[in-house]
Amino acid sequence: MKRAGILNRHLSGALAELGHGHEVLVCDAGMPVPEGPRVVDLAFRAGVPSFAEVLDGLLDELVVEGATAAYEVREANLDAAALLEGRFSELELVSHEKLKELSAGARLVVRTGEARPYANVLLRCGVFF
Repeated sequence: MKRAGILNRHLSGALAELGHGHEVLVCDAGMPVPEGPRVVDLAFRAGVPSFAEVLDGLLDELVVEGATAAYEVREANLDAAALLEGRFSELELVSHEKLKELSAGARLVVRTGEARPYANVLLRCGVFF
């Protein structure tokens, strides 16, 4: 049994399969999940687990070389905007519609229970060396 880190076996296994350039969509409960990517749905109740909890857990385990979010987050969800801008020095912002289009190319979607708007980010995996 794992001692620490992500204990959810489906999520832990999916993360182990990611490689350089693969994308992971971390999304709120309302984001439409595209057909195609593997989905690990962690949503339990509204707000549980939160976007922040899941994102921070993923960032502890992944090498991320880029991140993309919807620019609407800056007006509609100040907490999520501050979180994203604090975690990523070069956060790319696109329209929410464009983010939904881009998410179709994700290798993995991690759905949280977040119930505040625009708490979504598309992570691009890097390498540790």
